Amino acid sequence: MTEKVNVQMNRAGRFEPRGGADTASMNPKELLLYAAAQCAGQTAAAIMQRKRMKPCNFEISVSGDLSTETLRTESTFTCFHVVYNVACASEEDCAKASHALELTHDKYCGLVQMLSRIAPVSREIAVVNTAPVKA
Repeated sequence: MTEKVNVQMNRAGRFEPRGGADTASMNPKELLLYAAAQCAGQTAAAIMQRKRMKPCNFEISVSGDLSTETLRTESTFTCFHVVYNVACASEEDCAKASHALELTHDKYCGLVQMLSRIAPVSREIAVVNTAPVKA
């Protein structure tokens, strides 16, 4: 079984659960994934801010495969996968965002580092440029 949590950055720069979910309705395993998404998002946003860039859109999805076919209290995570989706206004911002996400995932996000001590953590980074193409 796979548990998954999606968060998206709002206009105020905070990360909120997508799809109408709220933390009160999450089970403990989802809360762990949510905490990792929050940590990664806040870490990446801080790095991007230091690089003087702000993404147009920023979403993070954290999923984890469980050791059982159904959710049980004794279920443990066997692996994790983090997907970073960022939209930027320029090619320069895309490069900055990509670097910020690599630093976040590989070095600075404490919860992603903690998850890697539980089970393998893979990542997927997608950074797109929303600027119109010049002809």
